[in-house]
Amino acid sequence: MSSSCVEDIGLTDNQWYRIAQEMLASADVVINGTRPWDIQVKNPDFFKRVIQEGSLGLGESYMDGWWECEQLDTFFHHVLKHHVQEQLPHHLRDTLRVAVSRLTNLQSKRRAWIVGKEHYDLGNDLFSRMLDTHMQYSCGYWKDAQSLEQAQQHKLHMICEKLQLTPGMHLLDIGCGWGGLAEYAARHYGVHVTGVTISAEQQKLAQQRVAGLDVTILLQDYRDLNAQFDRIVSVGMFEHVGPKNYETYFNVVDRNLKSDGLFLLHTIGTNKTDEKIDAWINKYIFPNGCLPSVKHIANASEPHFVMEDWHNFGADYDTTLMAWHTRFHTVWPEIASHYSDRFRRMFSYYLHACAGAFRAREIQLWQVVFSRGKEGGLRVPHE
Repeated sequence: MSSSCVEDIGLTDNQWYRIAQEMLASADVVINGTRPWDIQVKNPDFFKRVIQEGSLGLGESYMDGWWECEQLDTFFHHVLKHHVQEQLPHHLRDTLRVAVSRLTNLQSKRRAWIVGKEHYDLGNDLFSRMLDTHMQYSCGYWKDAQSLEQAQQHKLHMICEKLQLTPGMHLLDIGCGWGGLAEYAARHYGVHVTGVTISAEQQKLAQQRVAGLDVTILLQDYRDLNAQFDRIVSVGMFEHVGPKNYETYFNVVDRNLKSDGLFLLHTIGTNKTDEKIDAWINKYIFPNGCLPSVKHIANASEPHFVMEDWHNFGADYDTTLMAWHTRFHTVWPEIASHYSDRFRRMFSYYLHACAGAFRAREIQLWQVVFSRGKEGGLRVPHE
């Protein structure tokens, strides 16, 4: 049984080409055109492959060298802004993937470790060169910033100010990454920090980073946390939690947060409430990930907290991703012997595709501050 009606027709190569040409024309993209965002096709099977397989076919064919584009980020901006992806037939595997995500818990305790091993354990040699000195693998704050370094420092400062950290507090960092926020908070605000990660490589580097500071880095699942903290923060981790675990996640935060505590959630978010998973991103970048919506977060947090502030600076992720790609391209000769050229194309595609998605406002970046209802209110700084 075929995966879409388009596959049943038995089209010629020229007919596949014309379908693709018409779809891309609606986004002002020309096949073998002369502008930086036009695509250059090297394999005539590209058109059939993409129309039949959608996102997975587009990404894998790029990894295979079937097509090129001088400015991939601009290409994705055009395609996503004009919703070209919605014209593609739904591939059977994509449909099954959504069905499986609804029926099973893809982010269970056992499965939660997969993304750590397959993405965050890729290699500290890559991330330490691509990221800033704080190794922030999340959106920087570019208001008044002129560089990636400044943008990430401004982000860290803003998080600590929003949490109203004071010396002696105990801060829990759920999904602490390479320990950049933990180090910053301990060093500049005098707090004790407990960080948790599911990546062995992240834990190793984080422990080196925070040596001599009042910081503990644990390799464990967030669901095993059971202590009391003055403040809780979670940056770039909620995207891996999954809809079936949102209630559990907020239960964990609730039981670990003191009665007068604050919780800051920093997460990428989607405009629509569904459980669609991009097939290529799921296979090659973030296995089992799922972006939350406003409704997802509101429903899961409502039984526990008052939402004090909701800050969207998703446009800054476009700038962050392009800065990462510039650094990735620059340092590639230093690390190329550890990776394949197919990996280089995959990682470059990932950074550009995400930048284009943020530029098209298809996805967002939110910082949400929760309390249990601060008497007199809470003034949350956005600086």
